Amino acid sequence: MEIDKAIKGSDDTRLKTKYNNAIYVIKRALALYSIQEVAFSFNGGKDSTVLLHLLRAGYFLHREEQSCSNGVLTDFPIRTIYFESSSAFPEINLFTYDTAKTYGLQLDIIRTDFKSGLEALLKANPIRAIFLGVRIGDPTAVGQEQFSPSSPGWPPFMRVNPILDWSYRDVWAFLLTCKVQYCSLYDKGYTSIGSIYDTVPNSLLSISNSSKKEFKPAYLLPDGRLERAGRVKRISSSDTRFSAVNNGVDSEDSHRNRMFTASVIGVGDEILFGTVEDQLGPSLCRKLHSIGWLTSQTAVVRNDIDSVAEAVERCKSTNDMVFLYGGVGPLHSDVTIAGVAKAFGVRLAPDEEFEEYLRHLIGDHCTGDRNEMAQLPEGITELLHHEKLSVPLIKCQNIITLSATNVTELDKQWDCLIELLGSDGCLVKMEPYSSKQLTTNLTDVETAQPLSKLCLDFPDLYIGCFRKSREGPLVISFEGKDSTRIEAAVEALRKKFHPGAFSEVN
Repeated sequence: MEIDKAIKGSDDTRLKTKYNNAIYVIKRALALYSIQEVAFSFNGGKDSTVLLHLLRAGYFLHREEQSCSNGVLTDFPIRTIYFESSSAFPEINLFTYDTAKTYGLQLDIIRTDFKSGLEALLKANPIRAIFLGVRIGDPTAVGQEQFSPSSPGWPPFMRVNPILDWSYRDVWAFLLTCKVQYCSLYDKGYTSIGSIYDTVPNSLLSISNSSKKEFKPAYLLPDGRLERAGRVKRISSSDTRFSAVNNGVDSEDSHRNRMFTASVIGVGDEILFGTVEDQLGPSLCRKLHSIGWLTSQTAVVRNDIDSVAEAVERCKSTNDMVFLYGGVGPLHSDVTIAGVAKAFGVRLAPDEEFEEYLRHLIGDHCTGDRNEMAQLPEGITELLHHEKLSVPLIKCQNIITLSATNVTELDKQWDCLIELLGSDGCLVKMEPYSSKQLTTNLTDVETAQPLSKLCLDFPDLYIGCFRKSREGPLVISFEGKDSTRIEAAVEALRKKFHPGAFSEVN
């Protein structure tokens, strides 16, 4: 069989291992279920193309073990499910039907929604297991094993995932080694193909010196974690996370009518014990303030998985972004990533690309378990790459985990975040806050009632009071996005007291 022969003749030992493991899963499934009881979900993409040829090889080897193979595999007997969508690329449809003809696929075409079509198909046929080209990192891979029952609410069948642990690099190593046909879109810079409405060529493959817009092929993408960079991200106008705030200014710019909020969570017993002074938390608050975001809360939690998970779970649904720092590394107390995974109810899974970065960074000087450091929350992790960072930052939906241990490192990582996330709207720069501070020698009792009324008169401003020392003057701080409103509040306060009662702080 040509696939098996191509892999065995390859010098790529990693690919051989991945291939052998996938073939074992396939042969195991074919031993558990009859050929009439299994099906294969094909969508024309690179992953399902890999799976098609693995199934061809696995079926051939399965029959060979049963001494019923003549050494030639003609038609492919496993029922093939194809969901035909009006939003699919024409190239995907063409490749699918050409492939079906080439390999004799028995196509069951679903033209309704996938769930309804699958229910009808399984009702009419004795299908008990479906082979899927799901890989760890795919949104649908969360919580799946190589053999996983279908999700609640779906018709009952066993999901079989032979390439669950394959990486982007493994997929292309297989396709190129076996020299099989794949969809032509991958040679035009597409790296992850969805619908025509949400897929564009990956800009990381753009040929900059080309007179017209051209792209290198998908297999030249240097980092497989960026394969979904060609998926278009949209922010819905109905996104309820963006609540309106009136700062006394009407504007056609919708961003100015939104208040973006963030939480800042530090992880470290050493901070709670008072052993070290936390500098990263306050610095993050100032950075958020500088781009017009409101820090809704800050917290420091113990180096404990449950403590981290509880804090993340509490903040992630009520804030646009959550920033974590501390507890990242190879030590027993570095539990931040595990806490994030628990907050989302997913497991930690090996990430080979991230491990490569760690290997280049740490080399042979690692005193902890390098493999453990490369375990990331399954299905929700996005690595944020920047040329100024030796290791990517970790983003899990709206959770950003920073690896900075001091303010200098934080400054560098923050600048990279602004470049990376500012462009796609995740960390958009808002109208900056204006501020003014007054000092006075008046007592708290004298100022309490006028300040309370002032807060009611100017609900769009943040008016705070503090003393730097017990005997020092009272500092009154005004924060808001409209400087004219701040000046009006300051003037209103001055009028309530005798001239010279307040001095401005430069």
